[in-house]
Amino acid sequence: MFNLAFLSLIFSIIISSSDAISQCNGPCNTWDDCDGQLICINGKCNDDPDVGTNICKYNPPTPTNTCRPSGTMNCNGIHPIYHCSPPVSSSTPAQLTFNDFSEGGDGGGPSSCDGQYHDNNERIVALSTGWFAGRSRCGKMIHIRANNGRTVTAKVVDECDSTTGCDEEHAYQSPCRNNIVDGSIAVWRDLGLNTDDGIVPVTWSMV
Repeated sequence: MFNLAFLSLIFSIIISSSDAISQCNGPCNTWDDCDGQLICINGKCNDDPDVGTNICKYNPPTPTNTCRPSGTMNCNGIHPIYHCSPPVSSSTPAQLTFNDFSEGGDGGGPSSCDGQYHDNNERIVALSTGWFAGRSRCGKMIHIRANNGRTVTAKVVDECDSTTGCDEEHAYQSPCRNNIVDGSIAVWRDLGLNTDDGIVPVTWSMV
């Protein structure tokens, strides 16, 4: 009797699993596995090009983070070094840190985008090496959102170097993590955050 009940349970699980409906980019074997007007293309549910739907176009898959350390550095302890950062999206998770961009501040040398020091009342940031992308984001504006719901728009003026540290140029600090938005006091103030916290989670995107 027990064996019969157990087999019945397994059979019902298999049936319910086979009736599962996949959404955009979900796994599929046949068209019946996909929701609504979606069809199965190369094992994933997607828009039907013959119908011309754009359901999945506005629900893109979450980018995969393939960034891994490229080595380590002994600098105030052992730290990983990175030449990459997580993929940028419309809401990129990051850690906000505090930086003094003025001459003699803890930011070390002048900003790498313009070779200048900056007033900390400017809404400015430095980005981890991967996000800095070889100076391609110099002068660009980014939108930052704190967990308290407050937002600020800031300009990229420098790199938060994830590849090296412990020298005069980097104020003898350790390499940055690969997910850092290093903000001026003006950025922290507008977000309603306390710099004494040192590091807080935020999200950011390009403007």
